[in-house]
Amino acid sequence: MSSIEELQKKVSELEAKLAAVQGNVGAVRQKIEVMSSEVVDSNPYSRLMALKRMGIVNNYEKIREMSVAVVGVGGVGSVTAEMLTRCGIGKLILFDYDKVELANMNRLFFQPHQAGLSKVDAASATLRAINPDVTIDAYNYNITTVDNFQNFCDTIRTGSLTNGPVDLVLSCVDNFEARMAINMACNELNQKWFESGVSENAVSGHIQFIIPGETACFACAPPLVVASNIDEKTLKRDGVCAASLPTTMGIVAGFLVQNTLKYLLSFGNVSHYLGYSAMTDYFPRMSLKPNPQCDDSFCRQRQSEYSAKPAVELATEVTEDPAPLHEDNEWGISLVDENSPEEESPGLKLVEGVQVAYAMAGDSSTPETSSAVAAEEDLEELMRKMKNM
Repeated sequence: MSSIEELQKKVSELEAKLAAVQGNVGAVRQKIEVMSSEVVDSNPYSRLMALKRMGIVNNYEKIREMSVAVVGVGGVGSVTAEMLTRCGIGKLILFDYDKVELANMNRLFFQPHQAGLSKVDAASATLRAINPDVTIDAYNYNITTVDNFQNFCDTIRTGSLTNGPVDLVLSCVDNFEARMAINMACNELNQKWFESGVSENAVSGHIQFIIPGETACFACAPPLVVASNIDEKTLKRDGVCAASLPTTMGIVAGFLVQNTLKYLLSFGNVSHYLGYSAMTDYFPRMSLKPNPQCDDSFCRQRQSEYSAKPAVELATEVTEDPAPLHEDNEWGISLVDENSPEEESPGLKLVEGVQVAYAMAGDSSTPETSSAVAAEEDLEELMRKMKNM
């Protein structure tokens, strides 16, 4: 056999071996892909991927592409960030300007050795240790200042893994000014976000999903609190800090992350407003429509854009009214469809168990108050007329 034939034979043998190796590599890759959704102890995401196999979520791995901004890394925000990290979120962006104090040790997240560190730095270190696959950006500044507000808007607009807008903003702050800043930014950027909060007596809280133009923004209505049979004005005293319970904050954070996952992964129903009263274990839910006279100009602009969207025309079957079932109706009984929509009345409609923290400027008074004022004015007018007689 010539040397050329021998070389050709060896080449054929090598090609056969290479094909076998490539086949084995393909089988290994396929096995790895299958294992990524199997419930095995060696797979850190296995029990999360099982949601797909159980038919709860169509594609849980999509969570790795999502970016969420968490504003406020306190009692609710830190637990929220930890839950999202354990769920395998693609990217977390943290905003806060406070430092960890020993008084924060009643939280579920911070540790005594982190006292003195900025909350975002302490949270970043802990979260990276829990799940190094999550990209974490930390910003240690106050978003309510002029310069920082613009930086905040720019980060929300370009902070995703693809340098586009983030998928969701979660407000976990504890003051009105910061909530208004987040509201202004999200209205301007047309960014969907969740507002959350815990009452100062630590036994009630809420989450609120805000879609600019479609639902009420934070400036459309007064802040909502869960009724707890306690006048919250009596809770605010100079030199006395608000109460704090890790249980309430953990529950509110759980509600927040649960609805975040439902929104990002498109399963279940996302709550527009969900409250919690620990005193009675009461959970009010409702939806709030935007206020056409909202003080935020961008909110009014988003409302106009939302109203201009083409409405979906539902095919309705027109049928003639049937003849009355009974010709005689001695007792005047009439039937009403319980499923028919009620006529909407102007003003803020709240479910039982929820009240506003304060009245809006220019808010109309209750009928009883209006009647009393009118009666007082009529009495003064009558007395004036009597004096002139």
